[in-house]
Amino acid sequence: MSRVGKVEINIPDSVTVSQKDSTLSIKGKLGSADYVVPEGLSVAISDKTLEVRRETQTKEARQIHGLTRTLIQNMITGLERGYEKKLNITGIGYKAQVKGKILEMNVGYSHTIEYEIPQGIKIETPKPTEITVKGVDKKLVGDIASRIKHFCEPEPYKGKGITYEGEKIRRKTGKAVG
Repeated sequence: MSRVGKVEINIPDSVTVSQKDSTLSIKGKLGSADYVVPEGLSVAISDKTLEVRRETQTKEARQIHGLTRTLIQNMITGLERGYEKKLNITGIGYKAQVKGKILEMNVGYSHTIEYEIPQGIKIETPKPTEITVKGVDKKLVGDIASRIKHFCEPEPYKGKGITYEGEKIRRKTGKAVG
């Protein structure tokens, strides 16, 4: 049996989980979401725990057992607490600001980069050199943070660019004048 899949999921007090046929409805203080349980798996809901079980021992059921449990756990965590990724901007004159549903970034190009903030995501700029991406969907938050970082990847010589908080950039030495 899957090591990840057989671990029970604890349901916090602020989250309610209900099941109708093969659809799980999860409601938390930050919103609600539905998840369709794949064929070959079932979900057992007891008091404050949830368990994903395999109905069949097919290869497909074994492959998605742990994945399904993790996706449900991420949904519960996201609807209870939410997810966030922090990005730092390094470089002289590099900055970002939010104007309505648009993130504007000056990151070394001759023009301002405008990124439209998708629905379900909240972007904040507490400082002009910091960007915080928040949301209830873990995958979407990571995807949006990755897209923003891609606008100006950090370069190894001066370290300019957009990085995740805590990310280390391997710096290279410049050309030696000899």
